[in-house]
Amino acid sequence: MTDTGNAVLMSGTDVARAITDRTAQRAAQFAEKTGRKPCLATVLVGDDPASETYVRMKRNRCAKVGIESKHVPLPASTTTAQLVELITDLSNDPAVNGILLQHPVPAHIDERAAFEAIAPGKDVDGVTMHSFADMAFGGKGFASCTPAGIMRILDAYDVDPRGKHAVVIGRSPILGKPMGMLLLARDATVTYCHSKTQDLPSIVRTADIVVAAVGRPEFVRGEWIKPGAVVLDAGYNEGNVGDVAFDEAAVRAGLITPVPGGVGPTTIAVLLEQTVDAAFEQRA
Repeated sequence: MTDTGNAVLMSGTDVARAITDRTAQRAAQFAEKTGRKPCLATVLVGDDPASETYVRMKRNRCAKVGIESKHVPLPASTTTAQLVELITDLSNDPAVNGILLQHPVPAHIDERAAFEAIAPGKDVDGVTMHSFADMAFGGKGFASCTPAGIMRILDAYDVDPRGKHAVVIGRSPILGKPMGMLLLARDATVTYCHSKTQDLPSIVRTADIVVAAVGRPEFVRGEWIKPGAVVLDAGYNEGNVGDVAFDEAAVRAGLITPVPGGVGPTTIAVLLEQTVDAAFEQRA
């Protein structure tokens, strides 16, 4: 733990390292038993620089833990039908254990249709409706990686959500919505906030746990934070800036994640872990 202002810094890098160390051991066990490495297919449509960077980072992490990375780059002109066909082929390929469609995709593509082409057993990024429903009902499906990574950070720093008021700022289907469901499953009282929420600062001031997932730099101000609250910043904006005004919030929070080095590393670590889980499940 590191003190920053009055808050203790929650290192996602440290949490992620523990996850990836275990994942590397399990990947090696899989390779020993089967003669091949677990395989993650990454699909990137277009040439968005940020997306290219994210995919490159994920492929590098795959190599470090003993996961094979099958990268499929597609031109920005790719149609929804072409993308769905490709993902369906990957879903039917027994050599592929997990599928990651880097998002966002170009605006002309129906992203939801593309996500739904991923076989549930290979949805290691937790983006399909099947995975969301399974997670919401406490099933064994794969969780959305960023919310799952946030839960791992809370566990690593002994933050029990039970009975606490958690405010999730953002309602995207792969971050905000599943984040609230995971907290609800751990007996938190959850409030979702979004662009139509009235008097957002007042609501945030009542939160014991704040998850910021809006994609707007330094949107959550320090004065919104209840003294001693746990603040998890799931935003990543240009210039390595999160969705929380970090310096302001750190003065009031009890625990806080940095950007970078907070939520991001755990997201990738959970992706790798779930890829190896998928490989073992498909072999069973």
